[in-house]
Amino acid sequence: MDSSKNCLVSSSTYLVSVLLFFFAVDVASSTAPLRRAANPHWHSASATWYGSPNGDGSDGGACGYGSMVDVKPFRARVGAVSSALFKNGEGCGACYKVKCLDKSICSKRAVTVIITDESPALTKGLVHFDLSGSAFGRMAVSGRSGKLRNRGKISVIYRKTPCKYPGQNIAFHVNAGSTAYWLSLLVEFEDGDGDIGSMHIREARSNKWLTMTHLWGANWCIIGGPLEGPFSVKLTTLSKRRTLSARDVIPSKWSPKATYTSRLNFLK
Repeated sequence: MDSSKNCLVSSSTYLVSVLLFFFAVDVASSTAPLRRAANPHWHSASATWYGSPNGDGSDGGACGYGSMVDVKPFRARVGAVSSALFKNGEGCGACYKVKCLDKSICSKRAVTVIITDESPALTKGLVHFDLSGSAFGRMAVSGRSGKLRNRGKISVIYRKTPCKYPGQNIAFHVNAGSTAYWLSLLVEFEDGDGDIGSMHIREARSNKWLTMTHLWGANWCIIGGPLEGPFSVKLTTLSKRRTLSARDVIPSKWSPKATYTSRLNFLK
C-alpha cells in the first residue's frame, strides 16, 4: 500500500482548511520575474500586503502553523509567497529579507519575514510576496507607512537569510488525528535554512530510520503500525542539505496536539 496516498487521505481536514484560506484571500497577481537584481545577492520581485494595515497577516495559512502566526517570534513577520518560493510547502519556514526600492518613500532597511503561507496569485513561476500590513509598512521611511500601503503593489528586492529564533530549540507538534498507525508532525522554530527537504523517524529500540512523507506545508507523516515511541527525529534542510537528529524527542506516551521541544537547533 502506498504510504504517501494514505497520508494524503488521512489529512483531508488539513487540506480543506488550506483551500478555504485560498478562497478567503484577495490578492493582486505578480508580474516580477525570477531574476537577479543589480546586486548579485538580491533578486527582483513584487509585493503586496493583506490583513489589517497594522496587523499580523494571515491567521493560520498553508504551512499549518495555525495560531503561532499571531504570537512572537512569528507575529507581524509572516509572509505568503508565490509557488516559486513556496515549493509545494517545502519552502515553509524559510526566512527572507525584503526591501522596497522607491527612495522617496522607502527606507534603506529590509524587513525580515518568515514564510507561513502561499500566495494564491497566478504567478506562473514568478516571485511575489504578500506581507502582513505591519511588515509591509515597516519598509517605509518614518511616518510614511500608510502612504506606502496605499500604493498596493510595489517592486521589491529580496534575498534568503538565516532564520534566528533566540532561546528556541526545534520543536515537533503532533498533529490532531495522529495514532500509533498514522503519525503526523509539524516542525517549529528551525534556525538557519528554515526549510525542510526530508524527515526521518526512528522507533524505540531500533537502529533503522524510517522515511516520512511530506504531507502539506510544514507537515510530514508516516504510516506504520503500530509505531512505538519514544521517537527520534532526523531533519535534512532543503536549501543546504544540513542534517540534525533529535534523539528520543517524542516520548513513549505522546499525545496528539502536544508539542515536544528538542535540545538542539541548527545555529547552536
